[in-house]
Amino acid sequence: MSHVICIAGESGTGKTTSMRKLDPETTLYIDCDKKGLSWKGWKADFNGANKNYLVTDFPQVALNALRKVNEQENMKHIKVVVVDTINGLMVADEMRRAKEKGYDKWQDLAQSIYDLIDYSLTMRDDVTIVFVAHTQTDHDENGYMFTRIKTSGRKLDKITLESKFSTVLLSKCVDGRYVFETQANLSTAKSPMGAFADREIDNDITAVIEALQEF
Repeated sequence: MSHVICIAGESGTGKTTSMRKLDPETTLYIDCDKKGLSWKGWKADFNGANKNYLVTDFPQVALNALRKVNEQENMKHIKVVVVDTINGLMVADEMRRAKEKGYDKWQDLAQSIYDLIDYSLTMRDDVTIVFVAHTQTDHDENGYMFTRIKTSGRKLDKITLESKFSTVLLSKCVDGRYVFETQANLSTAKSPMGAFADREIDNDITAVIEALQEF
């Protein structure tokens, strides 16, 4: 069984930057926001020539990339796949079909994201898939706040994307320090019991992957 992680947070809280220590020799980066990465010198490591950097906002293309990593012999060296962000896939798909009416469109949009995440859970044991997501914070009439993964359409809300992940880390900037929240605190953050000693940890995805290897 593969390891599947979600890194969720608001823009500017260090989600992409947390990937900075990943080994380009064993990583496939799927850039669904088409914005590039966020550290100096990344283009020398992640690019088309190295076959470790894919720019697409089509869910089916991202799914086909996961299938290749999982099934093709020449992709067995890939140990980490990053999908950054699933919201980029959702929004682009929604905009491409903006003029369509009816329920079927929303069913198709939800299905494409569900299929992508669901397939990642069935990939080979030595692969970690990291999904990056934006969040939204809801407020009720009493001022109660709750932060969760931002989705497009009610269908994905009903699925509750967080339920597909055993680990959801919330990226935050606290007093100038970029961290991951590892347990729920008015949010859907969660992690396996005993994986992390602290409620907040440094935003280094390589350390996270190492800590989760035994779970």
